[in-house]
Amino acid sequence: MPTIMTHAAVPLAAGFALGPTRVRRSVVVVGVMLAMLPDIDTVSFLLGIDYADPFGHRGASHSLFAAGVIALTATALLRSSQWRATFAFLFASMASHGLLDALTSGGLGPALLWPFEPDRLFAPFRPIRVSPIGGGFFSTRGLVVLLSEAQWVWLPAISAALMLRWLLPNKAHTAAKEDHNP
Repeated sequence: MPTIMTHAAVPLAAGFALGPTRVRRSVVVVGVMLAMLPDIDTVSFLLGIDYADPFGHRGASHSLFAAGVIALTATALLRSSQWRATFAFLFASMASHGLLDALTSGGLGPALLWPFEPDRLFAPFRPIRVSPIGGGFFSTRGLVVLLSEAQWVWLPAISAALMLRWLLPNKAHTAAKEDHNP
């Protein structure tokens, strides 16, 4: 799995790219929390649940189904007037967790299609080094993981966000421009 901090890259980059006129900052904050949420399943280790169990690490909580249910719930709690856009942003934020985990080099793949398909899936291309859990993170291996994440997640996310922010018309700027041109 990527580190918990790197799971925040997708909603942060998307929120920046779309800008505050398209997605409220509060929605971006919730998106960051949802992007990190699936790893709550690491508590399964303490509960004696086997890693390969559907409710073990990278199991049900990493599925697209769970992303949909939780994003729908969060959207309802936020009471957004732009509920479709809010739901899409939150769903993409949480779904990105399992998709990034599918790009890692170790462990079991995420159960992306649970409850419809129990198989753990990996992407055909797995360039992200899997992060050690616990104290092992503060080691040479942890540094290698951070460098891998910078190369394969953060730099592409930042580049895409900057490009999209530049390409997408700024709603506030466009509205002000239209007000001055009768």
